[in-house]
Amino acid sequence: MDRGGTVRRIAVLAAVSFAAAVVVSAPGAAGAPRAWFTSWAQSQDGRADTAVTGRSLRMITHLSQGGDAVRVRFQNTFGTGPLAIGHATAGPSAGGAAVTEVRDLTFGGRLAVTIPVGGEVWSDETRLATGPDSDLAVSMSVEGTAVPGRHGAALRDNYLTPPGSEDHTADVAGGAFTSTVGSTYVVSAVDVHNTALRGTVVPFGSSVVDGIGSTNCGPGCTQLGANRRWTDDLARRMVASSTQLAVANAGVSGTTSARSCPGMPPSAAGLDASSRLDRDVLALHGVTAVIYYYGTNDLAYDCDAATILDSYRAVFARLRAAGIPVYVTPSTPRPGYGDQANLARHEIALFVQRWNTCGGTCSGVVDFATVLADPLQPNSILPAYDNGDGIHANAAGQQALADFVSLPMLARSGPVLHTMG
Repeated sequence: MDRGGTVRRIAVLAAVSFAAAVVVSAPGAAGAPRAWFTSWAQSQDGRADTAVTGRSLRMITHLSQGGDAVRVRFQNTFGTGPLAIGHATAGPSAGGAAVTEVRDLTFGGRLAVTIPVGGEVWSDETRLATGPDSDLAVSMSVEGTAVPGRHGAALRDNYLTPPGSEDHTADVAGGAFTSTVGSTYVVSAVDVHNTALRGTVVPFGSSVVDGIGSTNCGPGCTQLGANRRWTDDLARRMVASSTQLAVANAGVSGTTSARSCPGMPPSAAGLDASSRLDRDVLALHGVTAVIYYYGTNDLAYDCDAATILDSYRAVFARLRAAGIPVYVTPSTPRPGYGDQANLARHEIALFVQRWNTCGGTCSGVVDFATVLADPLQPNSILPAYDNGDGIHANAAGQQALADFVSLPMLARSGPVLHTMG
């Protein structure tokens, strides 16, 4: 597996003739310095509830690290038909739907692109200075009608112009973007070019990685768009300590490590760790470590320990084959687990903690279960960290998780083995 980003076939749409031609596309130019790292990601997990017709979308991404150029991944993994983008831009956010400036994004040198169903495309390199812990707006005009793929839990507002309003991607002001949506459409990753960075860490898991609960900052306090996931807090620790690593979140709520569990809802089908691994982890750039935080939903969906551990071993083997260290957290507590689920959780914890290397199958342990557990009721979350549902951490708990991660451990994961130039 080329985890620097595999060569992909895309259908490129000419801006005037709209005549599609299949071309081979890869990020960056041949011979360019190998200094591209994925600085933000949100894995696609389904499709929008309604179609988009002749309107512009402005999606706000939050970069963990900055650089002197960007490139963006546009996905149509879960779309219902071809997605025609007539124009796309990127620019630093000025708050809301406004930006400070815009730069055109191109695809094989063209302004327009059509992405087939199930396909994706990375934009060309675009020179644009960005900083760490900063918001980057990515805009696109959708031509015709499409039902775009999306990441459901943006935990912030993203912006759309009215149907039929056509191309507002070059607008600096945000006035044309009159509608908001709580999902992230189409845009699934942003790379930065930065020669000082040494790698990208990818937290990989379900809603506990996706950041559910992070908008809860206390009684009566909600902070939508504040980027308080533990993965965001971890990235800020890295910036403050001059740890030259980016963080790209690969969390999808409601998903499992195992491919199938008896109680799995239809919404989770095909989104297990193994099915997502290529698309949501190995296709990112400069990946030097994965934090694996999976298993809580498996237990809730009545998977037994053997099934869960088989899925762990299979995913870990693929990551080892790709040269990527994986650090694993034992399944965290839930008061709703029955006796069988808690016995399975204990068995999984023994496996993960054996020799602190999952019995030689992973690179190390990040024991979030210990961080979150109430010492007086170890099958429950500490009340001070509980979002209120007994499952997810609030903003204080998210910070505690981020503070627990060893930065030297991640930094020791080594230099980038391969990235696409």
